[in-house]
This record gives sequence, C-alpha cells and structure tokens, in this order.
Amino acid sequence: MGHTESGDELKMDQPQPPSTEDWQPHIVAFCCNWCAYAGADLAGMNRRQYAPNMRIIRVMCSGRVASGMILQAFVSGADGVMVLGCHPGDCHYRVGNKFAEQRVQQVHELLSLAGIDPSRLLLQWISAAEGELFGRTVDSFVNQIKALGPMGVEE
Repeated sequence: MGHTESGDELKMDQPQPPSTEDWQPHIVAFCCNWCAYAGADLAGMNRRQYAPNMRIIRVMCSGRVASGMILQAFVSGADGVMVLGCHPGDCHYRVGNKFAEQRVQQVHELLSLAGIDPSRLLLQWISAAEGELFGRTVDSFVNQIKALGPMGVEE
C-alpha cells in the first residue's frame, strides 16, 4: 500500500477490488493420483488445452482430502476448489471416494452457513482414461466461477 501527501495530511491509498473484466479466478484442484491426476496427464499428452488458472495438488486418494484442506484453499485465496477422484467402485483404496463425497457434502453445508455459494466447490469423478473429460470439467468450472465473480464479492 502506498500513500499520498496532501498538504499536512497523510492518506493511505485504499486497495481496489479486482475489475471483473480482467479478473481471472484462482482454482485449486485436489486430484487423486491414480485417476484424476492421470487424466490430467492424459489431457496434456493429447495436447488438450484447458484453462491455465488452476493449480493441481496431487493426493494419493480423494478420500484423503480433509475438510480443512478445502477450507484452507478458500482462506488462502482460491475462488473455487475441485476435488477430482476415481469413479465409484474404481477407488484404489476401495472406499476413498465415498469419504470424499461425504466430506464435500459437509463442506457444501459449511459454505452455505458462511454465506458462500456452495457451487464454488466441485466434486467430480474422472478416470485415468478421461483426459478430455478432465479438460471439459476444468473449463466448465472456471467459467462457472467467472460467472460468480471474485470470492467475497457476492457473498
């Protein structure tokens, strides 16, 4: 923050909210190592381009994504969070994706209670062979978050 002097007065410049015209959302994606992360890799190998404003955090299983990790992503400045894991019945750890589903549902409720649109959190099943689905999911979610605007503006 800077300051400007006007006579004997010292005034602090007020931070300006981002313009919605040039604003790009910050997205965090927790990706299961065995399926969704491999799907992201396949999208890259197939040269499938998708929105670049997403940061992937690889986890061994979507079931290992704790509610606190999702909330911390929002606190740290994410405008949207995705939890991407194996399809039901295909989890390498048998029921990890069921745990992920329960946690995401709980965080949806917490977000609602906090006055935050729960659609800022997405749970999606993506297999290692679904690189195209990975790309479509990212693009769709980024567009959805762009429509909502920066975190905290409408909430």
